[in-house]
Amino acid sequence: KIQFSPDGTKIVSYSDDKTIRVWDASSRKQLHVLEEHDEINNLQFSHDGSKIILSCSWDKTIRIWEASSGKQIQLLSGLDWLTKATFLSNDSKIVSCASNDIQIWDLSSGTQVLVLKGHYSSITGLQIVSNGSKIISYSRDSTVRIWDTLSGQQLQVLEGHTYDVNGIHLSSDGSKVLSYSIDKTIRIWDFLSGKQLQVLEGHSDNVYAARFSFDGSKIISASGDCTVRLWDVSFGKQIQIFEGHSNYVTGVEFFPNEFKILSCSEDKTIRIWDFSLERKIQVTEGYIDAIGTVVFSPDGSKIAGSKYKTVRLWDVQSGRQTQIFEGHSEYIRGVLFSFDGSKIISYACDNTIRIWDVLSGKQLHLLKEHLGWMEAVKFSPDGSKLVSCSRDNTVRIWDILSGIQIQALDGHTNSVTDVQFLPDGNKILSCSYDCTIILWDVLSEKQIRIFEGHQGNIDMIQLSPDSSIFVSSSQWDKTFRVWDISSGTQLFSFEEDEEINDVQFSPDGTTIASCSAEKTIRLWDVSNKKQIQILQGHSDCIWGIKFSSDGSKIISYSKDKTIRIWDVSSGRQLQILEGHNGGINCIDLSPDSSKLVSCSDDKTLWLWGSDNDKITNVTETNVIDYIWRAGIQSGLSMKGSIWKDIKGLEDQQELLVKQRGGIF
Repeated sequence: KIQFSPDGTKIVSYSDDKTIRVWDASSRKQLHVLEEHDEINNLQFSHDGSKIILSCSWDKTIRIWEASSGKQIQLLSGLDWLTKATFLSNDSKIVSCASNDIQIWDLSSGTQVLVLKGHYSSITGLQIVSNGSKIISYSRDSTVRIWDTLSGQQLQVLEGHTYDVNGIHLSSDGSKVLSYSIDKTIRIWDFLSGKQLQVLEGHSDNVYAARFSFDGSKIISASGDCTVRLWDVSFGKQIQIFEGHSNYVTGVEFFPNEFKILSCSEDKTIRIWDFSLERKIQVTEGYIDAIGTVVFSPDGSKIAGSKYKTVRLWDVQSGRQTQIFEGHSEYIRGVLFSFDGSKIISYACDNTIRIWDVLSGKQLHLLKEHLGWMEAVKFSPDGSKLVSCSRDNTVRIWDILSGIQIQALDGHTNSVTDVQFLPDGNKILSCSYDCTIILWDVLSEKQIRIFEGHQGNIDMIQLSPDSSIFVSSSQWDKTFRVWDISSGTQLFSFEEDEEINDVQFSPDGTTIASCSAEKTIRLWDVSNKKQIQILQGHSDCIWGIKFSSDGSKIISYSKDKTIRIWDVSSGRQLQILEGHNGGINCIDLSPDSSKLVSCSDDKTLWLWGSDNDKITNVTETNVIDYIWRAGIQSGLSMKGSIWKDIKGLEDQQELLVKQRGGIF
């Protein structure tokens, strides 16, 4: 096992080879080898770091060593069966435990001054706390007990473990105690009341060690399952698994003031782990209303999200809200980034499109020629233009630099619901509640072709990757239809039992995926026009789906509050992402597929990451969990969250945050 000196400059370790070794933490060089004991049970630095105290159950001695030279300076012998010995706060007394009892010794005289009784099975360890006024002990009787060192009175009995307690650790502020056990759990307790706060479950074997981080927000644990695990204290959730040891992991420590972890194992290695890129932050900034849409910036460094009248921008790495864009007077329907990431485009029920500068947060252009709600906005292939469609039955084309309307395409007789440029930039497809799809020539503003066949409002269209065909879907007639662009012929159609909410081509164009209110995802082969898979698992309406970039996975999101990842070839469900308390409204994958963002009716935005680098490389055994969460409803406790310079909060919202511990 291992321990840092109080100043963090030395590490001391002990092993089954019956030696204690002192190491320089910076250079990692061995300074001393201490060899006098039989099998060693524990070691402890004195509070000033000048001495090391050792106890041993086999030779029944306590030995004290000088840390700087490695020399033995005191020997206490003739004791009972020892399992633990440690210094009291002033280093003038030693506390030891033998069998079921705790003894307090005067160091100068070597005499026993107090015996604490209460455990009914062997005590496996103890810790001195509260400047030496209290002792926390743990035992094979499955309990943790808190004692007064002056009176010897037992203050609290912490009961909950079902097997031997292997160890405990006190948070730096002294408010919480963690305990870990053979029962494979870690438990968090309130120090004053003795109330159990959290049970951390996930290890599949004996938990040999666990420690609070210096700020008390995380716990690191080591187990016989050969893993090291990182946990979030507030929510009792596992953040990350560190795998690499080939035998039991017996010790673990956080580096002082660093995002590194030290672990040691029966595999005879000491390992250093860096979790700086995986640290989990609860961010409680921003929204009161539900978040309806989210999107990553092209470089994956930012997330934009919106619902009501504002667009907000978050930094992906830190989770901090960096901008708020205000100007819309009605609900925002959608948000997108320009190709270079320098601008955000938002469109809303106030009949306007707004173009914003990402860095300054300023509105660059207001596009207000539409006379009805905005339904969709897309970029031209070169990113220089926007095409929009609206409930005013028109399609309009805009210059993004000047914000000037270039063209208006009239022809639909009802709301235009979706629109898309073809790859050459010279043609546009639009669909409408008038049950038609129109192919337009951009330069002449003329209709090239009208596609007819749907028996109800058409909600969306999507081009195949090679743009030779496209798919359209209608919630009204419950069909999606596949069309040849060149000839205008309908190639085939599929009808579902319930409303179709989304239809997507696979990246290679060979498969179409559809999802519906029927709670299923269906996969269809484009070439033979047959259904090839039904993906079942959601318990409520599925709102949308996305293929991974290689087409091997599908990600779905639903009113059932979950996100699910599926294997396309087998139809197996690989992962369920749970945590939202409301239906999922939107998801987006980062450009490198390493992260996923989701937003929900629960008024939060979550960023998810995988222990397997890419979200889309997951299997059933990988861990996907949230990295940070944003939104007023991220948690009732906002203790310690920083709200300085946060814009857009109303007085009532600011009061709510203060009441929950936020700092302004």
